[in-house]
Amino acid sequence: MLLHHRRFPIGAESTDHGVHFRVWAPRRTQVEIVAANQSTTLINEGNGYFSGLAPWARVGTRYRFRLDSGEAFPDPASRYQPEGPHEASAVVDPFSFAWTDGEWRGLTSERQIVYEMHIGTFTNSGTFAAARDHLPALAELGITAVEVMPVADFPGRFGWGYDGVSFFAPYHGYGTPDDFRAFVNRAHELGVGVVLDVVYNHFGPDGNYLGQFSEGYVSQSHQTEWGDALNYDGPGSAPVREFVISNARHWIEEYHLDGLRLDATHSIYDDSPMHILFEVGQAARRASGDRSIIVIAESEPQDPRTVRAPAAGGYGLDHVWCDDFHHSAIVAAGREREGYYADYRGTPQELVSALTHGILHEGPRFRWQQERKLGAWDVPSHRQVFYLENHDQVANSRDGRRLHQVTSPGMYRALTALLLLARQTPMLFQGQEFGASSPFLYFADHKPELARLVRQGRGEFLDQFSSIGKSGGYGTLDDPADPDTFARSRLDVRERQLNAAHYALHRDLIALRKSDCVIGGVAEPRVDGGVLTGHAFVVRLTVRGQGTRLLVVNLGPEAEVRSTEALLVSPESHAGWRRLWHSDAPAYGGDGGSPLGFDEQTWRIRPESATLLAAVAT
Repeated sequence: MLLHHRRFPIGAESTDHGVHFRVWAPRRTQVEIVAANQSTTLINEGNGYFSGLAPWARVGTRYRFRLDSGEAFPDPASRYQPEGPHEASAVVDPFSFAWTDGEWRGLTSERQIVYEMHIGTFTNSGTFAAARDHLPALAELGITAVEVMPVADFPGRFGWGYDGVSFFAPYHGYGTPDDFRAFVNRAHELGVGVVLDVVYNHFGPDGNYLGQFSEGYVSQSHQTEWGDALNYDGPGSAPVREFVISNARHWIEEYHLDGLRLDATHSIYDDSPMHILFEVGQAARRASGDRSIIVIAESEPQDPRTVRAPAAGGYGLDHVWCDDFHHSAIVAAGREREGYYADYRGTPQELVSALTHGILHEGPRFRWQQERKLGAWDVPSHRQVFYLENHDQVANSRDGRRLHQVTSPGMYRALTALLLLARQTPMLFQGQEFGASSPFLYFADHKPELARLVRQGRGEFLDQFSSIGKSGGYGTLDDPADPDTFARSRLDVRERQLNAAHYALHRDLIALRKSDCVIGGVAEPRVDGGVLTGHAFVVRLTVRGQGTRLLVVNLGPEAEVRSTEALLVSPESHAGWRRLWHSDAPAYGGDGGSPLGFDEQTWRIRPESATLLAAVAT
């Protein structure tokens, strides 16, 4: 029986009389806290948990759990691993940081502009402190939420973070827990929220000592492509669920985070009556108090249940990543229809459908995924996250090149306009806003044998893209374990000024999105779309009492269409259309030519362009 009052059911918590420890270790009969020349035997509660007060311990104490008088291991709920996940844990006081964000009210699900960031490559030094110094530039750009790729501690000098093993401890190479808090605090001072990417589908393979405490952490009936799935529904699953729910709470409470992005929810298997995704979302909201937070799901099939209300059979999360828009846009930009792009054509009708309905191919089986998608017609547009780049999609190529490096400038500008003027929630990937020249490659610093297996697995995954095979196969890909692969993925932030046209394009579109009452207003507009030619299409947005906007996009050669096309006709009591924005402006690297040619019978639409028009009242 737990006699000591605790904030969390697991981990080390500082008190006036020492440090109280609690750990789940049902496969053990004795657990001791050991540090230097001190030790304390914990009380066996009889339920698989061991707990006790170590009066000699204090904030900063390095400690381990010694199991059955044998080896000692780091705390599964360690708040800090100063020398990495193989070494001793450190006691942390999460309340010693001097927060100055008392007026910050958090994030809501509407009107967000998300920016995905990898701390290790966002700056040259790759630390929380260095990233904090560049937050003002993101605020100036108009970003409202930074989505930080996983920081749960992992071994090695570099990695993406998706093989974390110390779920409660920020990666030691990025800085201390208080360095992360200072990053969040500075973001809040600038009016920017911070969302953390967390991985609740599997544990990393190196530095994972959970099996020493309990075999119940991993599922006996489910498996992910990255390793053992977490046990959310089998024997002994209650403490595992408690572990993950506590982790979500801890990030929100102890770091003032504004939400979580849940990695690969399609690989979170739970046949329980109450799905763990629902419980994680609810726990995170309770932990935020009177601040509003958002919870984002990555779901490969874009499962609408993630964002449906519980009353409608959903999990009640806020947003779901939507690959359909990305895949269709990338094929339109010239990517070969191979691998998971095989089901996409990049046609105007596909893009119109994505903008009007969000999720494509509802119902039929995908050739690549071989699974049936669920209908998502009831999912509001702002709950769908659209992107042209993210960490996976940039890296899932031959050499990690960005979109602007593999398509024409006109096509790139038109697709960027489509992303940032659509009603869905847009997300940028670090460096996208200034046309970064650096690639983003897959990198992971593992021990030699594991590094070999990781490289092999990475190559086998990319084998689905025949174009990579034609260029020599995965044996010629950048080695994930090579420090140079990591180093070349770092941004050169000087390009923010050097690539002024790229930056101006994103800055102006974001400003337009935020200021226009139809594009970025609170009211959900009526969205209609239509195909004009084999390459051109139009999206029409209307908010009653606010106005009508027309986004005319051409992804091919100059097009000529009849002015009597239904969606091109201005609303009743309006005299016509006024241009608000055009992608060929000189400031963006365009030639400044006339965006649209009008006469009584036809509209002439410039090649590879996007134009936003507003209906003009009489």
